[in-house]
Amino acid sequence: MSSLQIVIDASTIEQVFMLGLLGVITATALTPLYTTAAFRGRWWKRVRSHSFSGETAPVYQKLHAAKHMRNIPTMAGVIFILATAIVTIAGNLDRTQTWLPLAAMVGAGFIGLFDDIINIRGIGGTIAGMRAKVKSALLFSVALIGGWWFFVKLGVTDINIPFFGEWHLGWLIIPLFILVIFSTANAVNITDGLDGLAGGLAATAFGAYAIIAVIEEKYGIAGFCMTITGALLSYTWFNIYPARFFMGDVGSFALGTALGVVAMLTDTVLLLPIIGLVFVIETGSVALQFMSKRLRSGKKIFHSTPIHHHFEAIGWPETKITMRFWVIGQVAAFMGVILFILGGPS
Repeated sequence: MSSLQIVIDASTIEQVFMLGLLGVITATALTPLYTTAAFRGRWWKRVRSHSFSGETAPVYQKLHAAKHMRNIPTMAGVIFILATAIVTIAGNLDRTQTWLPLAAMVGAGFIGLFDDIINIRGIGGTIAGMRAKVKSALLFSVALIGGWWFFVKLGVTDINIPFFGEWHLGWLIIPLFILVIFSTANAVNITDGLDGLAGGLAATAFGAYAIIAVIEEKYGIAGFCMTITGALLSYTWFNIYPARFFMGDVGSFALGTALGVVAMLTDTVLLLPIIGLVFVIETGSVALQFMSKRLRSGKKIFHSTPIHHHFEAIGWPETKITMRFWVIGQVAAFMGVILFILGGPS
């Protein structure tokens, strides 16, 4: 049994929740500004014609062609990125707790922003976006700088293994940091395929990490997570079916990167796959589909991937998939918090 002691400062908790409320208010205030610019600028998302493995995606095109005929703008992730940045800089910026996740979030957001602009302008051929190698190199740069700061400036060299204690890694904490950032950024990006899906799941995950950070008495991180949760609730209000806009790569890359950094800062990286279980399942379905095609002469496991498209293909309504995945995400996040309490850092 962990020797974790839970101590809650009521006044500090009020400040954490206030930051969440400010996230909602700021994101809601920014939404009309974004929508005006998006519709005037015709920031329509182009439907992808190829799968993540580079092959044609006829099932996806059939399922989503009608949606994209509605001319739905993308890049709405700038709403919750700006809202989080404004609230954090104004009242929650801290060198040891919030500077790194905010900087990583904004840096990854810029990568996604460039990718979205290429998509909107129709540059990139069938990929309809930035080349994968370029995108990976840029994300690697953000993760490398973040990992260096984490190791050198914050002096973190250990990770916690639930129920067993700390494991010393030394400088190897940097490649672990990079791996976590790559995994979470791409996982959220892959999951962002149905109205409201990624926003709702990310709000749940950051809400869980806000609880964990409060228990650890890392109130700056808790406030940062609650700010994102609040901003995402505002975003998701407009993104649920039928979506008024999409977050785009600017949003999914930023959210995934920030989530990975928060997991590292709270020393709960091994609980991240549980708290973000749906993100893991979505990414795993893509990997399994790719391996099946390569090893079984083109035979598929799923009708289409990520797995939410498979359920669409077999006749599930989009709203049913989204809400059931939300429930799975909420149960998984609750389990992650419980495991943290039972076997987390002492």
